[in-house]
Amino acid sequence: MQKTYLLLLLLGSVSGFSQTDKTLEDIAAAERKSASKRMNAVLNPDTYNYDVTYHKIELTVDPGIYGVSGKVTTTYKALTNMSTVVFDLARITDEGDPNFGNQIEVLAVMKNNVDLDFTRNDEEIIITLPTVQDAGTSATVEILYEGAPAGSGFGSFIMDEHNGTPVMWTLSEPFGARDWWPCKQDLNDKVDDGIDFYITAPTIYTSVANGVEQSKVNNGNGTSTTHFRHGYPIPAYLVAFAVTNYEVNTIQAGLGTVDSPFFPIVNYMYPETADNNNASTAITPAIMNFFEETFTPYPFRDEKYGHCQFGWGGGMEHTTVSFMTAGGSGAYSRGLIAHELGHQWFGDKVTCGSWNDIWLNEGFATYMASMVIEEFDGEDAFITNKDNMINSITSNPGGAVYLTDDEALNVNRIFSTRLTYNKGAMVLNMLRFKLGDAAFFQGLRNYLNDPDLAYAYAHTDDLQSHLEAASGTDLTEFFLDWVYNQGYPIYNINVQRISANQARITINQTQSFASVSFFEMPVPVRLTGSGGQQQDYVLNNTTNGQQFVVDVPFTPTGVVFNPKKDLITKNSVTTLATQNVALLSGVALYPNPAQSTLTLNVPTGVKVEKTTFCNALGQIVKASGVETNWNVGDLASGIYLVNVTSDAGVKQLKFIKN
Repeated sequence: MQKTYLLLLLLGSVSGFSQTDKTLEDIAAAERKSASKRMNAVLNPDTYNYDVTYHKIELTVDPGIYGVSGKVTTTYKALTNMSTVVFDLARITDEGDPNFGNQIEVLAVMKNNVDLDFTRNDEEIIITLPTVQDAGTSATVEILYEGAPAGSGFGSFIMDEHNGTPVMWTLSEPFGARDWWPCKQDLNDKVDDGIDFYITAPTIYTSVANGVEQSKVNNGNGTSTTHFRHGYPIPAYLVAFAVTNYEVNTIQAGLGTVDSPFFPIVNYMYPETADNNNASTAITPAIMNFFEETFTPYPFRDEKYGHCQFGWGGGMEHTTVSFMTAGGSGAYSRGLIAHELGHQWFGDKVTCGSWNDIWLNEGFATYMASMVIEEFDGEDAFITNKDNMINSITSNPGGAVYLTDDEALNVNRIFSTRLTYNKGAMVLNMLRFKLGDAAFFQGLRNYLNDPDLAYAYAHTDDLQSHLEAASGTDLTEFFLDWVYNQGYPIYNINVQRISANQARITINQTQSFASVSFFEMPVPVRLTGSGGQQQDYVLNNTTNGQQFVVDVPFTPTGVVFNPKKDLITKNSVTTLATQNVALLSGVALYPNPAQSTLTLNVPTGVKVEKTTFCNALGQIVKASGVETNWNVGDLASGIYLVNVTSDAGVKQLKFIKN
């Protein structure tokens, strides 16, 4: 997801942000939403004893009035013997909140039309079952409620306006679903059989939700009820709705094969910006085709995809309909479209199993948007994009991709642009670079199709296992260095020509942060020549001071490290020694000492360009061009330094004149 708020005002004063950078920060900020909100009850073990199989959500709302009246019917299966069943449902405890005293009240809880006893605390509704429910059995309860939803500080339930028209929308990642409906908040259970969503609102408005619209029924009282059906497993935080005077525009997506027919992309836009927004989303089918060809078919092909305009910044990847904000031009950026669409695979089909693993959602979506740059704009633009991400990552020496348990309680850290998005994306790029495209993408397809992960939850070790199986490579060291620990390597690359057609490349490394002692990685080095020649090498660097002898079909005049920006690194240096050590070792003077004639022995392949003789005071007493024989009879007796300049380098020799 990508999110924005006041932080963007601060970022606007910082130079060096490209349009792509700003799009990504918009995405992150919108997901981050609150400044430094810490959640006190992220994990709720009281809900671990049952499995939700179905929700029927019936809401009555008016986008001009802050509040909701609802009934949520939940079918669940007991995992243990149960005498109570607990749902997450927050209430406002801060007396300074404008909605305090008018918050959500639970009106009734029923099972089989019989009222059940219940109690409330700040974040739960605890329902007493009439009898003990045995493990393995299913039951259905109905919760009726109304009032003003609590705010998590993350904009989970919003009433706003656009162009003078009211709009209502939700955004529940990561902890906001419990603010506006009774649910099971944690990342341990998806609603197996999906949801039926019934939204009753004034007839003049259009309602939007997950899945496919089944019907819109005029109730004859100025309201209509719109029914959406979503038949895939879904976590609570991806359930969403919006209501305002949307214009609806439908386009087609999909490759259109017999086995994979076309499916709709349904766009819900504010009328005042609909033309520009619809024009910008016209690229979506092409991006969809690219993702389907690269990964797997769109995970929700039986339903729809779409975009719904809302008023936060950036976007949010609600399953089958991404909520997004148009840019200053009144249009969606391609990067935002690609990012949120990418989430339908990584985040919605396969969802991170904990907030520690959030990079499995955001790192992938960020890298998929980068791959769109590679596919649509070419390699140079892709390299620039990666360079921007590297600059962001290395702006601080520390920081890991995988979150500690404490970090996973902090919304700002969960949605860190630098670490979760950019570093997560570049770690994927380095895995692709290390494993090669064939193994990398096959591993990702296997990950997405794994029956234990598809439409369920995954952890970082699940991704590692699939990439290892596809490539036959042990990635333990890589994941320890780049995912679980912090920092990046700083390289020193020294290139020395050792023969007419060979060079020695020596690699040394220091680290920006002490948690990693050495980053074992393939290291890309490019040698260049004066005639525009270039030769690329990938050197498997496992130790400091490691040397590699490589064939070079030209005389190197330059060295470029990390030319395609495939590694996370900063302040790395390169040196090129122009001397050909092996050839210069054969350059010698004879006879030595000499009295009248002195000869320079020159190995085959070396061309002398200039020779100077210096006395003990450093004064040049003799000089020549390409000559290799000299009459030294006119020199005074003593010791001379002879500097021979050749196409293989410079060598200094000592000569004694008798």
